[in-house]
Amino acid sequence: MNFLTGFEAFVRRNEPLAMHTWFQLGGPAEYFAEPRNQDELVAVVRRAHDENLPVRMLGRGSNVLVRDEGVPGVVITLSDSAFRKIDILDNTITAGAGARLGRVVTTAVHGGLAGLEELVAIPGTLGGALHGNAGTHGSDIGQWTARATVITDSGELMTRDREELVFDYRYSSLDELVILSAQLELHEDDPTELAKRMQKQWIVRKARQPMGHQSAGCIFKNPPEAHAGELIDQAGLKGTRIGGAVVSSRHANFIVAEPECTSQDVLRLIDLVRNQIEQRFEVELEQELDVW
Repeated sequence: MNFLTGFEAFVRRNEPLAMHTWFQLGGPAEYFAEPRNQDELVAVVRRAHDENLPVRMLGRGSNVLVRDEGVPGVVITLSDSAFRKIDILDNTITAGAGARLGRVVTTAVHGGLAGLEELVAIPGTLGGALHGNAGTHGSDIGQWTARATVITDSGELMTRDREELVFDYRYSSLDELVILSAQLELHEDDPTELAKRMQKQWIVRKARQPMGHQSAGCIFKNPPEAHAGELIDQAGLKGTRIGGAVVSSRHANFIVAEPECTSQDVLRLIDLVRNQIEQRFEVELEQELDVW
């Protein structure tokens, strides 16, 4: 059976992935799936499993660099409204993994639920945030996660409760193929005060990040007792360029992709920065950017 048989309405071949990522770089996906409901999602996962095709999940592409040669197998995105629903009951938010994290945060704040407001300026979807335990210096998504519904690589639906979950700095034990939805247990607070805190956090974070250019989130994780951006700045690497890839002059832990940039330019610049930091400070930077 051809992989596309029966899936023609929501699966495309050779879909350019540059348009689906913040870097706007890289080659195509062999197959690109946008299921319209849970049944279609499960069906495409199961067929990929049966045909031994690799599967990757793509949120908003804010932490992904696609290699120039593209991605074999199936790339799935949960962009349909069926995967973006957000509901509040008492102090619990239930949200689909395709929902934008910022939308989940603002929904909580307007509902008088505290805990997520510091995450407002973090890009991406709830599913991506849970997968990498997105957070700031004071908070992360994992500490509020009560349970998650996931789909395994064989298409089995499972629920992971809090006692099964482990979260650490940019780490989550939610390693199943698909995070479908999650429940976040928060605490009540005054909506007006929450909105003020959220707005302040938004202004502060946006002021520190490159604007108006093609870029992604932070390139490196912060090492223990240090900040990757500060180390890169101290090494005098702001503005360092390879091809069309440049270390941001606004925040050194970001790389900006200028016109004519390729994914290979970004990868070479990442290697240069990592090597320079290891030589000068004897610190080995761990990559946060996900390279496909």
